[in-house]
Amino acid sequence: MTLSPTPRSTVKRGHQRAVTERPALHAVLDAALVCHLAVVVDGAPLVVPTGYGRDGDTLYLHGSTGARSLREAEAGVPVCVGVTVLDGVVYARSLFGHSLNYRSAVVHGVARPVTGREAKLHGLRVLTEHLSPGSWDYARQPTAKELAATSVLALDLTEASVKVRGGPPGDHEDDVAANERWAGVLPVRAVWGEPEPDPSLVGDWDVPPHVVTRSRASSPPGPRA
Repeated sequence: MTLSPTPRSTVKRGHQRAVTERPALHAVLDAALVCHLAVVVDGAPLVVPTGYGRDGDTLYLHGSTGARSLREAEAGVPVCVGVTVLDGVVYARSLFGHSLNYRSAVVHGVARPVTGREAKLHGLRVLTEHLSPGSWDYARQPTAKELAATSVLALDLTEASVKVRGGPPGDHEDDVAANERWAGVLPVRAVWGEPEPDPSLVGDWDVPPHVVTRSRASSPPGPRA
């Protein structure tokens, strides 16, 4: 249940914020909606924000078959995926002490292309149900043409690190004793808004139950305190 550290995944800077339990990695990945996929293309780094989904210790990514980043990843180029959940801005007494409260995960590895109809559908279902729960059984299923135009990648979560920062500022004791400035945390929270129907809908439509349920949730995945 602990993360397997490697030279790449061992937290060095701010090591006191490292969390080594594998459930903590799962929790960070389950809390966010967007990751950043990093890959080297033509000798230069390329970072692409994208949605994802997790099934056990496998992270699924997808995109157009024409995307250069995914084509490179499919070819076996090492990739790195980063996820951050922002929980608050830390206002310290000193500028040096300002910080952020966050939960973050970094995953290293070589992604494998997911092939075959059933395997691709499974990966896309995992991803869809993470981003928009209930949509897989409600919306139209992918056609053969749509599947052929979609790349699905699977990344093993074996090599990963987690860092967490929470709580008040870590001001120097002299600044605390002087008591000359306010210090604290400004929490960052996200809330779901009211569903906005597509203007092209014809007739009276009720918002589907899976959308209503999510819109009434106390907080969405992503930034929250």
